[in-house]
Parts: sequence; structure tokens; C-alpha cells
Amino acid sequence: MPSAHRSHHPHDTAVEALMNTDTDLLWSPSRSTSENSNVAGFMRWLSEARGLSFSGYAQLWRWSTTDVPAFWSAVWEFYGLDSVSGYEEVLADPSMPGASWFPGARLNFAEQCFARATDERPALITVAEGGAPAETSWQQLRHQVAAVAAALRDMGVGPGDRVAGYLPNTAHAVVALLASAAVGAVWTVCSPDFGTPSVLARLQQAQPTVLVAADGYYYGGKEFDRRPAIVEIVDGLPTIRHLITVDYLYASSTASSWSKRREVVQHPWSALLDTEEELGFADVPFDHPLWILWSSGTTGVPKGIVQGHGGIVVELLKALGLGADLRSDDRYFFHTSTSWMVWNFMVGGLLHGATIVLYDGSPTFPDVSGVWEVAEQTRATMVGVGAAYLVAGEKADAHPAAEIDLSALRSVLQTGSSLPGSTWRWVYDRLGSDVWLQSICGGTDICSVLAGGSPLLPVRVGRIQCPALGVALAAWNSLGQPVAGEQGELVVTAPLPSMPLCFVDDHENQRYLASYFDVYPGVWRHGDWVTVDPDLSVVVAGRSDSTLNRMGVRMGSADIYAVVEQLPQIADSLVIGVELPFGRYFMPLFVVLAEGEILDDALRESVVVSIRRELSPRHVPDVIVQIAAVPRTLTGKKLEVPVKRVMQGARAADVSAEGAITHPEMLAWFEDFATRIPAVTLK
Repeated sequence: MPSAHRSHHPHDTAVEALMNTDTDLLWSPSRSTSENSNVAGFMRWLSEARGLSFSGYAQLWRWSTTDVPAFWSAVWEFYGLDSVSGYEEVLADPSMPGASWFPGARLNFAEQCFARATDERPALITVAEGGAPAETSWQQLRHQVAAVAAALRDMGVGPGDRVAGYLPNTAHAVVALLASAAVGAVWTVCSPDFGTPSVLARLQQAQPTVLVAADGYYYGGKEFDRRPAIVEIVDGLPTIRHLITVDYLYASSTASSWSKRREVVQHPWSALLDTEEELGFADVPFDHPLWILWSSGTTGVPKGIVQGHGGIVVELLKALGLGADLRSDDRYFFHTSTSWMVWNFMVGGLLHGATIVLYDGSPTFPDVSGVWEVAEQTRATMVGVGAAYLVAGEKADAHPAAEIDLSALRSVLQTGSSLPGSTWRWVYDRLGSDVWLQSICGGTDICSVLAGGSPLLPVRVGRIQCPALGVALAAWNSLGQPVAGEQGELVVTAPLPSMPLCFVDDHENQRYLASYFDVYPGVWRHGDWVTVDPDLSVVVAGRSDSTLNRMGVRMGSADIYAVVEQLPQIADSLVIGVELPFGRYFMPLFVVLAEGEILDDALRESVVVSIRRELSPRHVPDVIVQIAAVPRTLTGKKLEVPVKRVMQGARAADVSAEGAITHPEMLAWFEDFATRIPAVTLK
């Protein structure tokens, strides 16, 4: 390779300078942490196998994004895929969308999930809320997947057919996914906490022939019976021919009550497992569809995002191995429902031979440290949570490490939204100074990470450590020019293997193009405002389609939340910037108060003073209004864009599908508030 890959670079000087002067430094990898990491092993392998030498992460990342075929061929070989399949070339067509990866290669996601199976540790650990952990060995997992795959084949399911799940986060969901992948079918799933209309809005697009459904789920100390919903779902899916019924909550329940349609054949899950079958895998090409993930559905009909076997295999080997540093002896626990892409990201841990921990229940049951109690029970080493969960722990002044044995914990992954600076410090104060906090940014769109952690780099308050390897991430201005050290649109200038193959029923890729390529043709626009600093650390300021724009000054909503939600009187908040007729601009701040608090003039003044002091006078909202709750997607994201649309005159019923959000009654409240905006702005 050219010697430039070994040369000194201005970024490297910036890294050294910042490490020497940064007062927000929270964690630095020890020498043993860095040297024993997967990515360090990858760098040693590159030196030995390919004669490439890199001085650190910055050089490695630049090479990975400028010599894209060389990087991904190295990932392929490093993880032993060369013994699975050959290929004609790495990147036959680099166009976005439509990049052609590894033509000629053939590999099956499910088969690769068993490639590192072992008798030394379990494949799965399952915990139901309030229950004890239950282990599933790799041999047991293989038996169950083989049995369900054989049953699917008997039902006539083959490559390209679609199998859907209506399942909580249990072993049944993992088995059903792997069985579907094993036969070459396309998997999709909805969590049973979704309302029936929201489920049908997704699954009617998918047109599955088989539905795997559980009778309910646990949450907040309660059991939720979903059998009546299953009847409605099956009735609303005319393509369903087979219903696999999972008796999860009610062992004595009868499958006969789960469907009104006589032509639907019902199969009890337990009966499917009562067979001995050999596990075989469909021989599918690299870009064979693996699963359909769904967008939130809060700004229109949910988008069905189709990703392929090969793209997901190489991406999750890279992202979890060379980024998150997941190892085969890890116990990997992400608190999630089956509808959030991090569930798939967690199942990808099986590709590394890791044990994955599945929890069905509330993160705050029996108290705010519920997730950490599950981590203690299961001896989890890597725990993933949404930002809101960490903020809730800080608000409650919780001290998990003082009350719970977290000695096995080595890393926390945080995602979903930006994390206030005080919460970064809370993690190191209350979870442990030696815990590696990985703030990650990515999404359903690629089922992976665009920017995240590296065991070679320090952790600083408010900063994602780095762009992920292979991700040509940059911040661009409105003219399509890269900007460093200032806010711009998050773009990706080179293709990634797990970018969508297509969207479901997307005529001529119209929705796909509009979603990512409408602003910069041929360049992926992710929809976030981001700052990439000289040391390659990344700061995400919020969604670019909900950006605040006061007097021409662009502001991220995350900046305001970070300040406002530090105040002990404020439990939650939502800020919206609304363009009104005649050039007016209205920026209200809605706040949910902590229990027992009152929104009086003193609290309003405290909010204003905090924003002026920590941000600027331009960030100060026009009004501060108390609300009962902040509506969110079912994966925890605040409904900024839908609320903005309601403020601009859209009907609440038109901006969000029923069952797709929490606190749907709040949209009607905002609809009423919108009728009073002129009076409010004159106050």
C-alpha cells in the first residue's frame, strides 16, 4: 500500500493535544485494554498478512474509508469468511443506492450465528420480569432452530417467503429469526406492546404467510394478555396460512381461541420442538433478503427496510467486534423490545460466539435500577440502554454500583438520543470509573453504528468517540461542502454493506431515494446534525428535520434538553421550532414537571437563566408550557417532527399511526394548543 497510510497526519497532532489538555476526560483505555482489544489484533493481523502499518485509530479509519474494497476484504478474511465462500470482487458497483457487494459470495446469517458455537458457555440467557435467569445451551439452540426450520419447510416456506413474529424479547424470537433465516425466508417482527393498527400497518406490507405469536408479555409488574389482539391481527392479514402459537404467559391456554379464520392452520410451539431434526441452511447469495426492519411510522406509513444476509454478517462482525470490542466470552445484554433495531444488533452477538441476554420486562422494575439488577443476575459484561434510562437513574440519584454487584460489567452502550453532560459523569460516578461508556449513533437504516466507541480512544463528556471503521462519515453544509469543527448534515460518502437492499413495495426506489439521497444525490444524508472535531470525536445535536432555526442561527434540540433536563424540577421536555405565516417563528418549550413541582414564575426564570448561561440568549424559548407527558416513539425518541407538523396545522390523526407512540392523547392536546398559538405568541 502507499506509504501515505503510515504517515503523520494533522488529526494525530490534534488527538495528542486534546488528550493532554482536555478537562472533560472521563476514561482512557489502559495499555492492556488497548493491546488486548479486537481492533488491536486486527491491526497486528493487517501488518502480518498485508504489510499495512497504522499508528492509531485515526490512520486506520482513514484507510478503511478511502480504500473501501481493501478494508472490507480484510474484514472478510480476518473473520474467516474466506473459508465459507469466495467472491468475484468486493465492490462491483460503488453507487449509492444500489452498491453491489461481494458478487458471487454465498453465506447464510443463521449458519454464521452457529459458526462459533461452544459447549463452554450458553448461547442465550433469558430473564422474564421478576423471574430467574434461564440458560439455553448452543446445542439446545441448534435443536430448537432445526425443529422450527423443519416445521417452516413443512408449511411450504422457502427462500424469499416472509415469516412474521408478534413476540416479546424471549428465546422464541431468536429461534424464530434463526429458523426463518436458515430456510432463506425473510423475517420481520413486531413487539406485542405495539397496538394492533400499528402492527397491521407493518405486517400488511410484509404479507407474511406464517405468523409466530406469543400470548402476552410482562411489563411493570403486570401481565399483558395479547390473545385478543392476535385474533385481530390474523384477521387483518389475509396472506397468513399458518399460525404458530407460543404459550408464554398462560401454559394452559388453548390455540383454538387465537384465530377466527378456519383456513389458518395453528401449530403449538411446544409441539414443533418435540422432534429431532438436522439443521440445514439455505445456500443464498450475499444480497439475499434476511429481514425487514421498520421505521417508527410517526411521520407516515412505516418504511419496511430490507437488509441482506451478507451485508448484515460482515457489518455486525465489524461493528460489534472491531468497534464495540465484543468477545466470545462476553455476556451481551441490551434492554430492548423486538421492534427496536438494537434487538437485531444484540442477536448479532451470536456471530461472535457471545452469550446474549434477553430480558422481557420494564427497565425500572422493581425500581429504577432494574436493568442493573438483571445485569447482576446474569453477570452481564456489556449492557446496552437508551439514553432516557441513564437520565432516569441520574434523576433518581441512584447509585447502582453501591447496591448491586456490577463487577462483571466492563462496558455500557448508550443510544437512542443524546446524553446530557451531567449523565456522562453520573455513569462514571455511579456505575464505576473503569466502565467504558460507548455512546453510539446509527440506526434502523443500516442496523448498525455510524459513529461509536473504540477501545483505542478516550471517552470525553458529550462526545461519541469516533466514526466507525468503514464509515466515511462527514459533516456537510448546505452547499455539499465538508466542514470540520462546526455543525453540518451527517453524511456518508461511501457505501456500507448493510445499507438497505430496498424498501418494501417501493416503486422505482422513490421512498428510498427521498429518505437518504434527496439533498445530496449519490451521498447518504442520515438526517442528523453533527459536528466532527479534529480529533475525530463526534457530537450529534439532534435530527436535522426538527432543527431549531432562530434568526438564521441553527440550533440542535439536544442542546436545550441537556440544559433543561438537568434541573431537578424538570422530568422531561420537548422543544419545537415552528415556522408560521408572515415570516413568524415560534419556539415553545414544553416541560413535564417532577412530582410535586409547580411551574411558576420562579421556575420559568430558572429555566431561562440556565439556557442563557449555558447556551445563548437565542436558545431561550418564546414560552414555557407545562404538559402531562412527552409523546415518544415506542423506542423512546421524542416526537419532535410530528408535533411540529401538528403546530403547523396538520391533524393529529395524520401525523402518527395509532399504536405507534406512547401517550397518543398528547397529540390531541398539541392540536388544541396549535389553535391558540397566535394568542400565546402575543403574551
